[in-house]
Amino acid sequence: MRSIRAAAVGAVTMSLALAATACGGGSSTGGGSNDSPKTLTYWASNQGASIAIDKKVLQPELDKFKKQTGITVKLEVVPWSDLLNRILTATTSGQGPDVLNIGNTWSASLQATGAFLPWNAANFAKIGGKDRFVDSALGSTGATGKDPAAVPLYSMAYALYYNKQIFADAGISQPPATWAELVADGKKIQAKGKQVLGAEGANVSENIHHTFVFAKQHGADFFTADGKADFTNDGVVAAVKQYVDLMAKDKVIPVGNAEYAQNQSVSDFAKGKTAMLMWQSASANLKSQGMSDSAYGIAPIPVQSGTPGTGAQVDSMVAGINLAVFKNTDNLDGSTKFVKFMTSDAEQKILNTAYSSIPPVKAAQEDTAFNTPANSVLKNTLATSAAALPQVADESQFETAVGTAVKDLFADAAAGRAVTTASVKAELEKAQQQMPAK
Repeated sequence: MRSIRAAAVGAVTMSLALAATACGGGSSTGGGSNDSPKTLTYWASNQGASIAIDKKVLQPELDKFKKQTGITVKLEVVPWSDLLNRILTATTSGQGPDVLNIGNTWSASLQATGAFLPWNAANFAKIGGKDRFVDSALGSTGATGKDPAAVPLYSMAYALYYNKQIFADAGISQPPATWAELVADGKKIQAKGKQVLGAEGANVSENIHHTFVFAKQHGADFFTADGKADFTNDGVVAAVKQYVDLMAKDKVIPVGNAEYAQNQSVSDFAKGKTAMLMWQSASANLKSQGMSDSAYGIAPIPVQSGTPGTGAQVDSMVAGINLAVFKNTDNLDGSTKFVKFMTSDAEQKILNTAYSSIPPVKAAQEDTAFNTPANSVLKNTLATSAAALPQVADESQFETAVGTAVKDLFADAAAGRAVTTASVKAELEKAQQQMPAK
């Protein structure tokens, strides 16, 4: 397992290193053109419960775009497990889509490859201006002081979803506000024969998102102020251990979840097997799997004590999806038109409703359709208690290295091997060794 991990991280690091001198996209000229004005290739990230659901959501909108512009959009929905490596391969090979979705946390790393169209004032003007977008979403579009590498498409935040009937059966009157309360509630839930908290222990991105929040709650960061990896400081070690201990020590995450990586925890929750779920904007996903809105409640992710806020009270990363254009696309004008279409007020309402996410476009976000109780929790989290992951060039390597270290620790917990402070620090030391030298 360890050797596989090292090889995977090494491949990501090498891909990024090569990408710094290579170009991406569909054109072989190294710069954008309009050689193929009638077609576009679009890589969409898997936002729904399945790829089939994403195609059902997106294809009617792409047909609408063709009717308006005459441009045919060739859609491919890429699973999250493959997306980053597919993008990195495209940046080095020069063979990729014209337009693609990227996780907003990757923005600075992919920006550093030089493969993506920079969204300067002139390019933003073509889609209606930068001031159309909310500040929290713009904060995860690239390195500070540089033109964004992508444009916000969907905004999301983590929340705690809880099954009302399971809580009632266990005599729990309200969702837990702290981790200690969650663990205590877990004992009551298990006494009724239900699983407590779903997780995706083999999902590298999910691992990073949660351990980032735990680190903030421990007053720690994964990088120093000058951008150097600092994975083994006491706060980070304590944060990772607390998260993995939800399985290893507290027994609230089922051991089987150590192998989950593809929405299995969401399915367990939707089927009433699990009492709680920590997820990004899950309502549409749950509905597609047959769970009624009235069957669950939504609350902020727990904190160590008190209530969510800034600093040590952070309870979510600023989650979201950005839309990027390969700089050497052979349909530069069409790509820009497509970004304008996807971020238009009308499309933002349609798409973010379909995915139960929050529009990063101000006018769409203010629409009454996004004032539901569920969206109120998510919008308040984004506004008051969410923090952006580090917008540094090494961010994607960090996600791979540390996220895989946490995956290995969950595997240890599931196998009954001790998860100690020393073993956590050892795994994080290995992860730090995978990072580029500074």
